[in-house]
Amino acid sequence: MSSSRINIAIDGHSSAGKSTMAKSLAKELNFVYVDTGAMYRAATLFCMRERLIQGNEIDESRVEQSMDRMFISFKYNAHSEASEVHLGGINVEKEIRSMDVARKVSLIAAIPSVRHKLVRLQQRMASMGGVVMDGRDIGTVVLPKAELKFFITSDPDIRANRRLDELNQQGVVSSFEEIRNNIIERDRIDSSRAVAPLRQAENSILLDNSNLTIEEQFEFLLSHAKKIISGKQ
Repeated sequence: MSSSRINIAIDGHSSAGKSTMAKSLAKELNFVYVDTGAMYRAATLFCMRERLIQGNEIDESRVEQSMDRMFISFKYNAHSEASEVHLGGINVEKEIRSMDVARKVSLIAAIPSVRHKLVRLQQRMASMGGVVMDGRDIGTVVLPKAELKFFITSDPDIRANRRLDELNQQGVVSSFEEIRNNIIERDRIDSSRAVAPLRQAENSILLDNSNLTIEEQFEFLLSHAKKIISGKQ
């Protein structure tokens, strides 16, 4: 790959703004953006539709047996000017953003067979470089050799308010308390799971965006990316 086509890994807590920053950075650099969170949400939707989840009880053996039938891909939508996630060839971008999926995604993401399948797919996507990928284990597991890594966090209350605003704009009814509780629980599950727990990679750059505007966050990430890219040219 071209020396300037680096891979950029962006990890961090739920609803900390990783996707927003990753999308903007990829667009500015003309890189490919890969939303791994959307992939895990799609896997969760698949398990829900296959009736592999009953409340918070998951039949992991049946989930593992079903992985060969789960097909997740991204397709560019010219109308939204974004790559959107498809499940079995059908666009599920709207369905995966529901609170029903959000309540269960960390449970599904903790299942080894799900993570193994999606990690292999994510690594193939980044094999040629020029990728900005965000998630929970990108810098530690998926792309441990990424040339640039960030870890993004923010105060839970601020994250909950941001998420509530997003859902309101999408016409999704929810409450601050429900979203905040979901965020805190997802943080707990993500950080304590046995396989690829959420943690900051040793060589990643920490960004607490609690009191930063979107523009300030973007300039922070872009300045670091330009330094790495210019050093490789």
